[in-house]
Formats: sequence, C-alpha cells, structure tokens
Amino acid sequence: MGSRGFWRRAQDDPDWIAVVDPDGTQHSAGDLLARVNQLTHALQARGLRPGDGIASLLPNGAAPTEVYLAALQAGWYLTPLNWHFAAPEAAYIASDCRAQAFFADERFAQLAVEVADQAGIPAEARFSFGNVPGFTPVSRLRDGHPTALPEERTAGTTMHYTSGTTGRPKGVRRALTGLDPDDAVVLGAALLSFFGVTDGQPNVHLMTSPNYHTAVTVFGGGALHMGHTLVCMDGFDAETALALTQRYRCTNSHMVPTQFKRMLSLPDEVKDRYDLTSMRWLIHAAAPCPIGIKQEMLDWWGPCVWEYYAATEGGGTIASPQDWLAHPGTVGLPWPISEILIADEDGQACPAGTPGTVYMKMGLSEFEYFGDPAKTQANRLNGGLFTVGDIGYLDGDGFLFLCDRKSDMIISGGANIYPAEIEAEIVMNPKVADVAVFGIPDEEWGEQIKAVVQPAPGIEPGDELAAEIIAGLQGKLARMKWPKSIDFTEQLPRDPSGKLLKRRLRDPYWAHQGTKI
Repeated sequence: MGSRGFWRRAQDDPDWIAVVDPDGTQHSAGDLLARVNQLTHALQARGLRPGDGIASLLPNGAAPTEVYLAALQAGWYLTPLNWHFAAPEAAYIASDCRAQAFFADERFAQLAVEVADQAGIPAEARFSFGNVPGFTPVSRLRDGHPTALPEERTAGTTMHYTSGTTGRPKGVRRALTGLDPDDAVVLGAALLSFFGVTDGQPNVHLMTSPNYHTAVTVFGGGALHMGHTLVCMDGFDAETALALTQRYRCTNSHMVPTQFKRMLSLPDEVKDRYDLTSMRWLIHAAAPCPIGIKQEMLDWWGPCVWEYYAATEGGGTIASPQDWLAHPGTVGLPWPISEILIADEDGQACPAGTPGTVYMKMGLSEFEYFGDPAKTQANRLNGGLFTVGDIGYLDGDGFLFLCDRKSDMIISGGANIYPAEIEAEIVMNPKVADVAVFGIPDEEWGEQIKAVVQPAPGIEPGDELAAEIIAGLQGKLARMKWPKSIDFTEQLPRDPSGKLLKRRLRDPYWAHQGTKI
C-alpha cells in the first residue's frame, strides 16, 4: 500500500475494507474513494471553494466518512452536528459555521428539516442519505460526476464546537495549511504514532462513540489514513464492544471511562466469553478515569490501555501503560510537539506538586474561537499557551496529574475540594453505576458537598445505600471530603462521549444565589 493518506492507499489497494457499518455492511476503499471523488466534484461544481464550511447530521458509518474525506481533499471546514441536540442548539451551530452544504441522514429527518429551516440553509444546499423531505439525495447529487480525483485538491479540516459549559458553543478553527491532502493527513495520523500505533494493515479501529466528537474524528480519521479498517458502532453497548473486538480482531480503539465502567460491570461469564487479545492500543480520555477502574482494565485487557489529556483546542499529554503503573493516576508526559505549564493566578509557573491552572501549547495547532476574538484571547498566556480551565500539577518527574475543572472545584470553609477525587472513590462501590459530586450553597461554609448517585441495576436507592456509600469512604478520604448528602437518580446526564453534564445537576441549587461558574 502507499505510504500516505486514504486517497493514495485506496488507489493502491481498492479491495481493502475501509469501513464496516454498524449493520455489518462492508465498504471497500475503491468504492468509497469513487463516491468521495464524485461528491467532491459535485460540490465544487455547485460553487464550494476552499475555506467554505459544510455541516453534517449523520450516524456512524460510511456516510460521514464520505463527507469527511471530501472535505479534507477540497479545503472545506467540516462541522459534524450532535444529533442529541434540540433543533435550536444544532441550528445555531449550523448557522454559526456558515455551512454552504448540509448533509443529513433519514434517521434524523425531522430534526434535519428543523435545523435547516432555523439555520436558514437554502433548499439547494440540503443533501440527504436516504429520504429527507426537501433534501436532495446524495446519490442524485453524485450522479454523473467523475470518480477520478479532482484536479483542484487542497487540505481541508474539521471545525468542532466546544461543549459550551459557559455560554454558547464556539467553533475551534485552525488556518488551512495549503498542503496536498495526502501530505496534510500525515500530521493528523502522527498523533496515533505517539501511542505506538503502527501503519498499514492488518490493523482495525473500533469506533465506539458518535462521529461528532473531536476525538472520534481524530482517532478514527487518523486510523483510516494509516490504512486501518473502521468498525463502527451505533451507540455503545458493553457486550457488543467485546463481540466486535473478537469478531474483527480489532487492534485499536478510543474509549471513555464510562464505557470502561460498563464493560467491567458485565458478569464474569460474559467477560470471559470473548477473546480480546488482538487489542494493542485501547486509548482513553475525555473524562477523569478513577485509579481503581484503570487498574481493573489493565488487569483484564493487559498492558494495552493508554491514556492522554487534550481538548478540542489541542493538547496534550500521553501515558503509556508502563508510565501509568509507575505513576498511578497520571495522564502522562507532554506529546513530542506539546508543552505543559502549571500556572498560578498571576500566570507564574507553580513548583512541582502544587496545583494550578493547566496550560498547553501544541506545535501546528494555533487556533481561534470562530467569530470570538475576545474568548480566543481570554484563555491565553504569553507564548501561545492556552487553558480549558482544568486544575492539575506536575510531579517531580514531569508527569501531569489532574485535579478537576476550575468551575467544578468546591470551596468549603476556605479549603479547595476536588469532586473528581470523591467521585473516583464512590464509583468503585459495586452498587454504584455512576456518580456526580458538586458543591451546593451553605450559609456557614460557603459550599457543601452534594453527591448524586445512579445505582447499579437492581440496587434499591435510599437511606441505607447512602449510608453504605458514606461508610465506604472511611480511611480513603478525609472526612471533610465526604458528601453531606446523597441524592439518587435513574440516569446521570452524560453525553455520548462520556462527559458528565454536571451543570444540569448543579445549577438548580444556585438559581437564587447566582449560578456558580
């Protein structure tokens, strides 16, 4: 096979299976390349030029891969939309990214029509996989256009939107490189190489989360450009993930700690049913991973569990299994092209072991928040370092440890308390499926600690379980860190990437005192 990029690889080996849909449909690289080229020609013929934006509302599979590859070889900015959003939320992003073309799947037909209408996307710019009222089918859009590579090719990229924990989401935009697409993707695939992921087949990447998340695009796209087959899941199911790993001999994947917890909660007879020895790089991030959960995964899957720290804006650090075992709880050392600084409130470097705001800088990753220069400048330090508001520290060997988000930190009686530390202990209780810890108003102490627990299946919530959870913290956490009260819920609000939407739980308690930011 060729040495760089999907397009060259597909020409060298058109029979390579590039994508496996959730229903098992397989797409060869040659067929996918032909459709990608036709789509690129069609949109160029309709006037799209380098620098234009396109948006998509598509489930995992060959369809979003086709749109992604077209954007990356034509110099367009692709913004995948979250199909769990309400129409106004998705429409805001579709409008803000200035989408000149909008692609939707018939599965989301009603949402797609509402988004297009509210975003003011004209009829001639609406395209569908399947039947969506008022949308032109992509098959008709492609019809009659050449399957050969377009003559005008220049590297495009994605523009994902931040989660918008404060204010509306903003697009993280990087300048186009002007490089040949096949050369540009080498830079993206370089991230996988930091984890030791190898080039070419017979590697297989298991895609476990929705394609609208940055990490899914980065790792899935990087794997594809390295010649790996993408095996796509449609929603995460713990046993299905094990079954697919065995069936397709998956060698690498990107997961989140919530998915680890769900797999670990399977009965032993189910876990023992599957051969997982093909997995060599089980990469995780997106949320704090409790030490106990990580250790159990290493015990089960072996030394293939890698961790990293980054954000849509860039990053970051990486922890090999060996690094983590030597420094339990670390998220690793800086990438070869990255810098990490722990700064105090005055922007000065903190000594080893002292928590401060985590600032990062990654070569080649200069970005702006699209249309918001003030926000772009607000998270910067001199020298181009940026922060997403996390608190952490470096140990004496330079390994990064995260404490929590600054916005989640609880200040009780003048002491800084990090909810992630408390959550990591509570979630190890086998009767707990998930937990959120946050501060609520307290007249005497300023804030007190509240825990909201999602009981494991079949476990009865109530005072007895609450008392058992609190008792389990004895000897593990200082009493000042114990929750003062525990509530129970059937389901905690997490997005499909595993990020806990803690603000939904916390804000009602602060509604009459000014929302805690």
